[in-house]
Amino acid sequence: MIILREIQEKDIDALERFAQIPGFINLQNDRDALIDKIKRSQKAFSSEISNKDDGKYLFIAEDTESGKVLGTSMIASQHGTVESPHFYFQVGSEERYSNSISTGFIHGTLELVHDTNGPSEIGGLVLDPDHRNTPERVGRQISFVRFLFLGLHKNLFRKKLLAELLPPLNKKGQSPLWEAIGRRFTNMDYWEADQLCQKDKGFIFSLFPSGKVYTTFLSAEARNAIGKVGKETEPVVHMLNKIGFKYKNQVDPFDGGPHLWADVEDLLPVKNIAHAKYQRPLSETARLDFQGGLLCKARQAPGTFRAVSVSAVISQGRLELAEKAVEIEKLLSLSPGDEVEFMPYY
Repeated sequence: MIILREIQEKDIDALERFAQIPGFINLQNDRDALIDKIKRSQKAFSSEISNKDDGKYLFIAEDTESGKVLGTSMIASQHGTVESPHFYFQVGSEERYSNSISTGFIHGTLELVHDTNGPSEIGGLVLDPDHRNTPERVGRQISFVRFLFLGLHKNLFRKKLLAELLPPLNKKGQSPLWEAIGRRFTNMDYWEADQLCQKDKGFIFSLFPSGKVYTTFLSAEARNAIGKVGKETEPVVHMLNKIGFKYKNQVDPFDGGPHLWADVEDLLPVKNIAHAKYQRPLSETARLDFQGGLLCKARQAPGTFRAVSVSAVISQGRLELAEKAVEIEKLLSLSPGDEVEFMPYY
């Protein structure tokens, strides 16, 4: 089985392995930086941070039989502060018309905006390549665990939630929009600029264009990357749209990847977390109303968070598991009568 839990120092080798996967920018390939990321997450889970808005909570999906870490994800309490603003391009249009020649055009525009009082953010999703598209659907588990934690600890997060998605990259692994704009204003490589941005965003203020950028002057490849995602990310977009995220014509200023927004209270997984008492299955009879989702004990302290993916049914305030009850009880230290939280998948 797979246990979903908070990250621990023993997970550093797995995190470093994920950071070396080509094409991922969620993790910096620097062991010291990754150790610092783990320590910051542990402090957040243990409520050892002075400002709750500084919290960044990293989750791990671990195979309980092999002990191998199969994936990771993150939710941040706030993305966009005075010290580290949230930057984005607002995508718009401008209509121009000449009466003298009876000709008009609608030009696409990009305008740099920053937010110092930003939303919470989900991100940092990395999955072991050998466990993509497997029957266990590890990606779904490690993705949804963030919504379960958010729903159970709303006091730690903002009322709005942001998801930044990667755009399609070219065959060289480059961002067409970065090559058209970012490189020309910074003389930096895309990956180099992204790593620098994690430490200091000041160069964006200093070097990026402050007025409107007319997309008419960009290459077709760069224009077509604005607000789009690669094929491997399309299922993520579908899932996020399904549960309540929306595109608001805002994109990443580096690569043009779309920014999706949601109101926490309107997210389907959060709205439909069910509180129940656990009861041991009464029989092995198959039922048609079992539903897949994530299960955890109620009122867990953030620093002891554990969840597992199950098939369950709730009837008259009691939750019954479809299978593997003994294993799940052991993983969650669960006994009949204990209060639990169940969040269905979408």
